[in-house]
This record gives sequence, structure tokens and C-alpha cells, in this order.
Amino acid sequence: MIFERIKTPGIAHVAYLIGNQGEAAVVDPRRDVDEYLKLARKHKLTIKYAIETHRQEDFVMGSAELARQCGAKVVNGRHTAFGHGDIRLDDGEGFEIAKGIRIVALHTPGHTPESMCYAVHLDDAPDHAWAVFTGDTLFIGEAGRTDLTDPSQTGEHAAQLYDAVHNKLLPLGDQTIVLPAHGSGSVCGGNIAERDDSTIGLERRYNPVFVRSRQAFVQGKLDERIPRPPYFRHMEQVNSKGGMGPPLSAGAVRVLQPKDFQAESRRGVVFDLRLPEAFAGGHVPGSYSIWADGLPVFAGWVAEPGTPIYLVVDDAETALDDAVKALGRVGLDHVKGVLAGSFEGWRDHGLPMAGVGTVEAGRVDEDAARRDLRVLDVRDDNEFETEGHIPGASHLYVGYVELELDRLLPSFDSDAAVVVTCGVGHRASLAASMLLRRGARDVRNLLGGMDAWKRLERPMDFGASEHSVTTPDVEGPRL
Repeated sequence: MIFERIKTPGIAHVAYLIGNQGEAAVVDPRRDVDEYLKLARKHKLTIKYAIETHRQEDFVMGSAELARQCGAKVVNGRHTAFGHGDIRLDDGEGFEIAKGIRIVALHTPGHTPESMCYAVHLDDAPDHAWAVFTGDTLFIGEAGRTDLTDPSQTGEHAAQLYDAVHNKLLPLGDQTIVLPAHGSGSVCGGNIAERDDSTIGLERRYNPVFVRSRQAFVQGKLDERIPRPPYFRHMEQVNSKGGMGPPLSAGAVRVLQPKDFQAESRRGVVFDLRLPEAFAGGHVPGSYSIWADGLPVFAGWVAEPGTPIYLVVDDAETALDDAVKALGRVGLDHVKGVLAGSFEGWRDHGLPMAGVGTVEAGRVDEDAARRDLRVLDVRDDNEFETEGHIPGASHLYVGYVELELDRLLPSFDSDAAVVVTCGVGHRASLAASMLLRRGARDVRNLLGGMDAWKRLERPMDFGASEHSVTTPDVEGPRL
């Protein structure tokens, strides 16, 4: 048997290639399918099936593209929320996907109403599941969030998920390997463990969906406050129609000389993918600071599908291809240009520049003593409240800064400086760029963030802040 785990950087997505004797299936493929095809060639396999656990919310699915390129049949459930399916399976139905490998579909609603898991049985031990593809129903150390379909029904959906896990997955047995669609860092679940391997037997000893009562599990889901990126709505619409066509090639992105970049980029948005320290030193005015690994998560917060996108990267020859792929995975295909010579080319042409101030953790008090200073923490609710924050800090998750800023910091007409902090400085740099776009004059990134603050053993508060803004359910980005 051939088994491969394929990870997608940035969105913590995991797909799987499983096959035997020349035939294979890919479970939960992403839109850019070249890596799956390469692995299939390596193992001399024909991809016969593209199996979907649910209509993904955080990336464009690649089932339609595998069907187009290699004739794979799309396998999913009978729920209407799925898009096209060549083979529709009811709960308990299954078939042989390759010689000696059989899958059995298990309907496990809760994360989404159509969610399916697929138990894998091998001819060597047909009466016992070898593994189960759990999609976003069951992660390692966590269960999927239950607020996506309708936040007002979060509790009801949590109860459905709890019942599905206990009635459908637990009976598979302790030996069953758990194969989820996401790992640590995904916004499709809360505290997902930072490892790849587990079994039903291990999970039932510590995973909340197993160790908590049904009522306690439901309450835990009601208490969850995981940010909901606005591009999720677009992904649901795209994936309900079978995904999108081939992603944009980096070769189609024009290299623009600085003055041309200046003129054309006014039509869309500029993403600067350099590190926060470089962005702070100088950047194209009005650009967003999004580090390369954060691109697939945060680009969709500030750009709508169809928005022209212009990139500033350290080295277009090495970084552009990854950037275009990352954007394409969340349906952002309109990458129109990359700045020739990176920011140095812009600087050398004498074009206008903007900057962000910086401050070290040990100097925040010193700066505050000299002038009015506000601290804005842009981590998520759980990080801010349970991991500790700077005393007196305001709190607003980075994704909501442009939308909700007026409710928290209504005036930037004063001489107040704003110090922005996160874990180490990446999200803070994005938030700082948002503040500059909103007209703030003195913005500083706390480089090293709360990690540096803790290392210096500076004082911290815990729990919610009176200066926090409750994050809304955003339906779309605001440019």
C-alpha cells in the first residue's frame, strides 16, 4: 500500500494520497494539484478518485481539477451542500478504491451539515478499521468548530458533532489511525495539537469531545471565539460549484518597474511580503504588511475576489511562485504585478516612502513616560485572555482592525502613539499597516511581541480587557 500525507503551508491543510497496485485516491485535494500528480507518477499510480469530506471553507478544493487532468471521479456524500459528485455515498455505504483498500462513508454532521468521514479497511484485517479520514470533524486534540453554518445554532451543531463522533467514530476501535484535514494553526478548530499522528484510542483519553460530557462539550463550543475570516463565505460558494479552474501561473505576473508599479497599484492593493523589520524601515505608502507564510490566511481579510493585487517580495525569482500559489488557494487570482528590484528599486527611484516605528519590550515604559501612548494587542481572544497581556492594553483581533477600529480608538488626531503587539511582531506589522492606512501618524511595532515581554518577566494581566472590542461575524472584507 502507498500512503502519503501532503501538507499545505499557511492554512495547515492536509490532503492524503492512498493507493495500491496502480490505483489511488486523493482525499481533500487543494486546487493546485501538481504535487499529487507528481507523487502519483513517483509511485506509478493512476488517481482514480478525489474524495471530499465536506465543502471546505478555507481553501479552494481541487477535486474538479483532478477530474479535469486525470479523469478522477469525485466522491462525496448525498447532502445537497456538496457540489458535483460522481459517486454519492450514503451513511454506511462504501467501495474498493484500490486493490485491497475499501472505504466506508460515515455521515458526521456538526462542523458542517454535510460532513463525512471515511473509514479505511484493508484486506489484511477487513473487520477492523485501519484508519479514518475525519475531515474537520475530529482533529488531533480537538474537534471542529461548530459555528460556521449558523452561529446562532453553534450549540445544536456541537451536540450533533458529539453524537456523530461517539456513534460513528468511537466504534471503529482504539487501533484506528486518525487522519484529519487540518493540523495545528488552522482556523477550522481551536487548540489542535502540534503533531500529525494519533489514534482513536489516544484521542479518547484526552480530546475534549471524548473526555467531556455532552453538555460540557456543547458549552465549550459555545464559549469558543475563533475568528471567522471573511473569505470563508466565498470559499463555500466556490466549492459548492466544484471549485475553480487552474490557478494563476507566476509566469503570468508582470514585473513592473517602480514608476509603473506606482501608477498601476493604485487600482488595487499592495501586499508587502517582507519581514516586519524590513517593512518598518520603509515601504510603499498604503501597502499591507503580510509576511509570506501569513499570506493565505490574511490576504482574504483585506482583498475581495477580483481585487487587483500587487506584490513586493524580497526576491521575485524565488518567492513569487509560492506567493501566487498561496493567493490562488484562497481564490485570489488577480495578481497583476510584482515590484522590480523589490523595495530597493522603489527607494532608488526616489519615490515616496512610509515607515513604521519600532520599540523593544524593555522600552515601552520609557516611551510611555515621555508621551501619551496606547498599546493595542491584536492577538486572538484566547491568546489575549489566557496567555497574558500588557496591563492596560486595548484588544482587537488583527483581522478586524480596519472594520472596527473606530469603536476602540476613535481619534488619531491627538499626539498619542500606538504600540501594536502580537506574539512576535508579524500580525502586529499587518495591524500597523492598517492603522497607517486609516490615517494614524505615530504607529510602532513591539518587535518580539509578547514572547519578548514574557522573557523579560514584565508584568501581565489576564482575562478580558475593558478596552476590548467584541469581534463580529464578518461577511466580507472592507477595503
